[in-house]
Amino acid sequence: MRNLLITMRFCGASYHGFQVQKNATTITQVFQDAVEEVLGKRYDIKGCSRTDAGVHANRYCISMKVDDACTVPCQGLVRGLNAHLPGDVVVLDCCEVEEDFHARYNCLGKRYVYKFHNAAVRDPFLKARVYHSQSGIILDAEAMNTAARHFLGSHDFSAFCAAGGSVEDKVRTIYAAQVYREGDIVTFSVTGNGFLYNMVRIMAGTLLAVGQHRLSSDEIPNIIAGMDRSRAGLTLPPDGLYLDDVFYSPDQLPRQL
Repeated sequence: MRNLLITMRFCGASYHGFQVQKNATTITQVFQDAVEEVLGKRYDIKGCSRTDAGVHANRYCISMKVDDACTVPCQGLVRGLNAHLPGDVVVLDCCEVEEDFHARYNCLGKRYVYKFHNAAVRDPFLKARVYHSQSGIILDAEAMNTAARHFLGSHDFSAFCAAGGSVEDKVRTIYAAQVYREGDIVTFSVTGNGFLYNMVRIMAGTLLAVGQHRLSSDEIPNIIAGMDRSRAGLTLPPDGLYLDDVFYSPDQLPRQL
């Protein structure tokens, strides 16, 4: 049995998330379709994360065990899969890993980014790829960055978890969090050992309120401590959310909180 770690990238605008769903096209479906075309068998796959409908990935990892009879080399598999995948999904790399490696359970941390388009007029070429702030207010990225730093460390993030999540332990550790502006694009980047249901989108909604001066950056610690979802910001749409990186080695994680 060969265990393969496959790294991919995708635009999630046309998909209903990663997991297989009835009557909806997902990343898993189109990936397994491509695998079946190349290898003649529909292998089971393990994804590094569950992504919601419309969420994108700059780097997403899949582990897939194939029969020993499958002798296609890794780079040959990359070329073959890309020949059968739709244009908004691409395989970047493939390598062999230990038999017990699991793309999700061996993951030590992830980095997400959320992108705001802060301009008076929306950009049609960025549709479904950024969140367009339509208030006409120039976001205060410096205040948002100050607020984001309050997320650092280990906290109970109940205030940043949407209803419907099934996880009881809501303590997560955030290793890095920052907000920066590049022209009309304001980016929130956050790295942690794990994230709750809609956690990043709620963080982004809270930071949006700070950037619009509807909320003070100093209020973030109290919101975290209060563990009350109603005190945090809106759950922003998935358009601007990207799984940016996945970490499997401690050396890849930020060293300082």
